Amino acid sequence: MNKKKITVIAASAAVVMVAVCLWVGLRYFADNRMSNFEKEYVLYVYPETSAEAAMDSLCANAGVRRAGSLSRCAAKENLTDRIRAGRYEISPSMSAVYVVRMLCNGWQSPQKLTLSGTIRSKGKLAAVIGRQMMVDSVTVDSLLNSDAFLEQFGFNSENVFALFLPDTYYMYWTATPEEIFSRFRKEYDIFWNGRRLELAASQDLTPMEVSTLASIVNGETLQQQEYPLIAGVYLNRLHRGMRLQADPTVAFCFDYELDRILKKHTRVDSPYNTYRYAGLPPAPINVPSKACIDAVLNPDTHNYLYFCASPDFNGTHRFAASYSEHLRNARAFQRALTARQRAAAAEQ
Repeated sequence: MNKKKITVIAASAAVVMVAVCLWVGLRYFADNRMSNFEKEYVLYVYPETSAEAAMDSLCANAGVRRAGSLSRCAAKENLTDRIRAGRYEISPSMSAVYVVRMLCNGWQSPQKLTLSGTIRSKGKLAAVIGRQMMVDSVTVDSLLNSDAFLEQFGFNSENVFALFLPDTYYMYWTATPEEIFSRFRKEYDIFWNGRRLELAASQDLTPMEVSTLASIVNGETLQQQEYPLIAGVYLNRLHRGMRLQADPTVAFCFDYELDRILKKHTRVDSPYNTYRYAGLPPAPINVPSKACIDAVLNPDTHNYLYFCASPDFNGTHRFAASYSEHLRNARAFQRALTARQRAAAAEQ
């Protein structure tokens, strides 16, 4: 073999080696450094979700630029056997290998768990939690009714509404029921700081009694500016030994299924019926907001003992210090209601 042929072969081999190195380098760069997604996407991986299903979901929703790169990384990292349940936030800046390793190692992004609005039943509370977390609502509902489970958190199935303070919390989507309830107990202890405990004691109330009264305030109005006013009314009645005669407690006795509370309903024999029994009900009748709790701890100072809906139908109330004044307010509301009903009937 002459020198010229050797030179040609060597040059060809060098070209091939350079090409191979370049190809390997480009694949490495594509897999490890280049962004591989076009869209932001939140991928939920359940315990039963397969690696194939997770990859299909990414390709369908995250705008995968190079599916081959994703498949190579999944095979190299053995995603089939290593995929972990979780909530994963995918962003366009992420590489294929980073996302695959994220799924293998369980590098989750926290989930927002928000309790808001009116929560008047354990079923609703369970549904709210189950809608936002991996745990299903049936399991949560069962635990909300389990004294044995709730005992470790210092609550029972009757007073458990007080454990949950409406707000937005961040925790991992895969949190177990024990972890979720423990988090709410931690937040409960943070909320009930020394100052709030002092304010409760000054009203001669325990934290549970404060939450119970706050739940009644919560059931009376959606107008936050009225919370301290209404709290003041009920505290005035409590301190005078008057029955609270709170309609929300009657509604609770009938599982909130009444369209309108009539006099016959106020005769129901239940310890939660504040028309029939003096003092506070045994436990909260809904999940009271922090604002309602603070309203009970910091009520408006006044001499009102009664209130009824405003004839303006704006969701507010009229307050009265005497029963005669209260009756005038009630008649004014009834006249306005009758007039509105007649006007509505005339339009039909």
